[in-house]
Amino acid sequence: MSAPRLRTTPLPGIGVQYDLVTREQRHLSVVAHRDGTRTVGLYQADDPDSCAHSLRLTGAEAGSLIDALMPSHHSASLLYTTDLGLVAERVEVTATSRWNGRLLGDTRMRTETGTSIVAVLRRAEAIPSPTPDFRLAGGDTLIVIGTREGVDAAAAILGRE
Repeated sequence: MSAPRLRTTPLPGIGVQYDLVTREQRHLSVVAHRDGTRTVGLYQADDPDSCAHSLRLTGAEAGSLIDALMPSHHSASLLYTTDLGLVAERVEVTATSRWNGRLLGDTRMRTETGTSIVAVLRRAEAIPSPTPDFRLAGGDTLIVIGTREGVDAAAAILGRE
């Protein structure tokens, strides 16, 4: 039997949708919303495009479900940011942002918010651990890790025009 395939579809402004077809040919979908909530959908067997049941979960409920399911990628050394009181979020630098073309260090992100920028996604490239002299560009997506309040503050700083 082949391994199950999980299809990932970005949903701009919403989050990411994960689709799985089970060995019984049932379509299961999870939408990971940007606010941390999840929507789980189970589709009708005779119509894989028609959702039969949908369940909305809070971030904490989704975390509990993940723990209960014990995914195959689980490792004792894997750190779950929610267990640590941290969140990781993607924050975009828009073309009209005052930071477009400026250095990451100019944002004073770590000093002002206590967050860390762990990577920058630019077009099809991921740039891990950007230094303070990294030049931001409109369209960059920054991976920000910190407390909920810190990440929200970082998004506010990056969204300033």
